[in-house]
Parts: sequence; C-alpha cells; structure tokens
Amino acid sequence: MPKYSNSLDNLFHALGDPTRRSILERLSMGPATVGELAEPFKMALPSLMQHLGVLEDSSLVRSEKVGRVRTYKLTQDSMKAGEDWFVRQRTLWDRRLDQLDSYLLEMKEKENGKN
Repeated sequence: MPKYSNSLDNLFHALGDPTRRSILERLSMGPATVGELAEPFKMALPSLMQHLGVLEDSSLVRSEKVGRVRTYKLTQDSMKAGEDWFVRQRTLWDRRLDQLDSYLLEMKEKENGKN
C-alpha cells in the first residue's frame, strides 16, 4: 500500500500544476518534442524540463531520445490508477450518503410516529 500511495502522491502532485496539465492536454493530441511543448509557454527551457521531469517521475509521460531530439508521449497506467482511486472514493461516499439518507428517513418516520 505505501508504494501505491506514493505513486498516487506523485500523480496528484503532477496534476496539481496548470502548466503540467496543459502539457498533458497537448500530449493528448499526440507525441511532441520538447520544442513543440515549449512553444505556448513563456518560460526558460530548464523550467519546462523540470515540469517534464515531474510528469515523467509520476509515469504520466514517457520520453524517447532519437539523436538530439527528445519526444514525449502520454502513458495510460498512471491515469488509470488515479481514475480507479476516484471511482473507489465516489463509491464509498455514495454508500455513506445512502446510509445517511436511510437513517434520516428512519428518524423522520419515528418523529412522525410520535406525533
């Protein structure tokens, strides 16, 4: 479980920054070189490379270097882990809200029975 939590921590840390989310949106259209990814941002290349490093550490993207050109592309596994986490949380909270709803209805019926 600690390893799984660490990967989720890395995933949500990576997704917590708007620049990194923009990079992911760009990569959803297909692989891109560092230069292509840098175009829309007004930041120094080392700063962009730090963002790409965070995305790669979280396993959201993977890079490949051919000659002098490094190309990034999305991976699926980390997104799936995040999606699974959200589904589990949603299921848990739906169940809890259903239980609360049942409890409140039961309390209301008891209250009406007294009157």
